[in-house]
Amino acid sequence: MTSFSDLGIRKDYIKALKELNIVTPTEIQAQAIPVLLQKGTDLIGLAQTGTGKTAAYGLPILHQIDPSKSEIQALILAPTRELVQQIQKQLFKFTKYSDSKIFSEGVYGGEKIEKQIKALQRTTHIVVATPGRLLDLIERGDIDIKNIRTLVLDEADEMLSMGFKQDINSILKDTSGKRFTWLFSATMPEEIQKIIKTYMSPKAVRIEVNKNALVNENITHQYIRTSIKNKTSVLTNLLDGFKKQRGIIFCKTKAGTKSLAEALVNEGFSVGALEGDMQQKERDKVMRAFKNESVQILVSTDVSARGIDVNDLAFIIHHQLPEMLEYYTHRSGRTARAGKTGRSIALILDDERQRIQDIEKALGIQFAEFHV
Repeated sequence: MTSFSDLGIRKDYIKALKELNIVTPTEIQAQAIPVLLQKGTDLIGLAQTGTGKTAAYGLPILHQIDPSKSEIQALILAPTRELVQQIQKQLFKFTKYSDSKIFSEGVYGGEKIEKQIKALQRTTHIVVATPGRLLDLIERGDIDIKNIRTLVLDEADEMLSMGFKQDINSILKDTSGKRFTWLFSATMPEEIQKIIKTYMSPKAVRIEVNKNALVNENITHQYIRTSIKNKTSVLTNLLDGFKKQRGIIFCKTKAGTKSLAEALVNEGFSVGALEGDMQQKERDKVMRAFKNESVQILVSTDVSARGIDVNDLAFIIHHQLPEMLEYYTHRSGRTARAGKTGRSIALILDDERQRIQDIEKALGIQFAEFHV
């Protein structure tokens, strides 16, 4: 069994990892860390969320930072504010036992830009950012990323599907010097391949984790046949069976998310809603409540669920099947994290049986019919 010490990770980081219950490297960590520690290289990592990517690139970055230089040496781009905060928090925890202080700063929308500018005036070695806010800061001349050695694109496909394509291109242009680029993505759409071709070395190391398992194999996939009229009562029966377990219900629209959340609250369930029109403050409040378990069930649109990383979710329910296959992967991947098992249950109408077969074929998974 490979250990972090075998991979070349320093003792002070290993001590911090142990405290976080990170003892055995995941597949992506075991493959990426030695490559990234040893030599300057571009890297393309194909991996789902929940596979331990943050430590796979975060630990090598921490090894590279020269704390005696007060300039920004690494930049990590991520799609959502939640993910940025999570990455920054993990980097901070990894350095708990380090003698020299490595400082990282999170930069994202939904918070006063002045506050972030002030924070960046202190010594900052690593910046973790959403593309939009970072570009604002670059354009205002309030951040200097000219000397970065490493640029990480985390969840690159999600950033593109959220409309950050131009922002990412501008940032890549702005930093094209001696930097190395490490790109992580769950899928490889054409746009990502363009970025790789344009901004990355043809010698980039490629790592694929669970190449054939597009979807985590610890997930049980089920569907329940229902009608539009009976959907809510089928759902409440289903949720009754989950007792105190936590999960997320996905809806296609903002309006559907709101009305379903209200209907479930009226039925006495502990529910929070996440949708695109919400103020950032409201979003944060709902996410806090879900994370600290004062809310048991989250009802969400696809876009709002990006970057949610909550462990111990027992189930994912698809109130409607998503239009895009990638969304099925992203949705169901919110359960069965960190080696646990989980269930992904779709509520379908009679004419959607074909869609289930299409998903089975495309993702190499099996659905079983379930009766409530």
